[in-house]
Amino acid sequence: MPPLVDDALLKEHLAHTLESTRFEGLGERYEGKVRDNYSERGRRFIVVTDRISAFDRILGTIPFKGQVLNRLAAWWFEKTKDVAENHLVRVPDPNVLECVDCTPLPVEMVVRAYITGSTSTSMWTHYAAGERVFCGHALPEGLQKNQRLERPLLTPATKAPKGEHDVSASREQILAKGDLEAADFDRAAEIALALFAAGQKLCASRGLILVDTKYELGKTKDGKIIVIDEIHTPDSSRFWIDASYQERFAAGVDPEPLDKDFVRRYYTALGYRGDGEPPELPNEVRIGAAKRYVEAFERITGETFEPDTDPPLPRIAKNLGVSS
Repeated sequence: MPPLVDDALLKEHLAHTLESTRFEGLGERYEGKVRDNYSERGRRFIVVTDRISAFDRILGTIPFKGQVLNRLAAWWFEKTKDVAENHLVRVPDPNVLECVDCTPLPVEMVVRAYITGSTSTSMWTHYAAGERVFCGHALPEGLQKNQRLERPLLTPATKAPKGEHDVSASREQILAKGDLEAADFDRAAEIALALFAAGQKLCASRGLILVDTKYELGKTKDGKIIVIDEIHTPDSSRFWIDASYQERFAAGVDPEPLDKDFVRRYYTALGYRGDGEPPELPNEVRIGAAKRYVEAFERITGETFEPDTDPPLPRIAKNLGVSS
């Protein structure tokens, strides 16, 4: 049986991606790198677009990417609700989550189980430059790129405005800024490490390695810290194929990715690392990325990804009862 999402369908939808939204009647709008947020009276609608970002830059759009991320985030929120409370209320559209409105914490909780990466915030970039302390963690000599760490490490990052670079920092550095109380930081860190352990276990059962990830947390009106945004998607996480990891690591070859690292590697090969305007994202790379996003969804969930091929803007407006 042929796959539901093949090259022909992806090629057809290159010109019909969801790039941006401006809905009336959903509340105050905030545009993130990938998500358009609408907040009003204690609720938040998160519209997951098809935009793809890397190096803290918007690089273009990927067919059906928003639907993959939205469905996968909702799936993970359901699977991990006993590990940590999250903001999900319902899924009114393939590209939309309705959530409890929270005040985001001013830090991303990044957890890493391997030393890898190519961006300015990656552990490998700092290690290769000679640094042996990263976010307060002392690192041993002799580590190789893509090597598993002795244990997962919490390596928080400040949240930079759109278009600027996030900065990795230690707990002490973040608390010294005065934007976050120690008790809130420690609770967020506890949640992040618990979620990562749960994610690693489930991914391992699916033949995948959860390499690293980032968590966004927010505070409810009654002061409770819960998980927001998304978790364990190909945008927020790095996934490798477990079966080929050891052989490729021994040969000094990068592992097989099922995440947006596919796009990062394309730009890195061009010598682009986030400075200045990014080169155009070719259609073949857009299609290749889409296929990896879909494969990640299907491998993690064990479900078949069935895209909604209706024009996204009128469909979302109808499902939410608003005008586009």
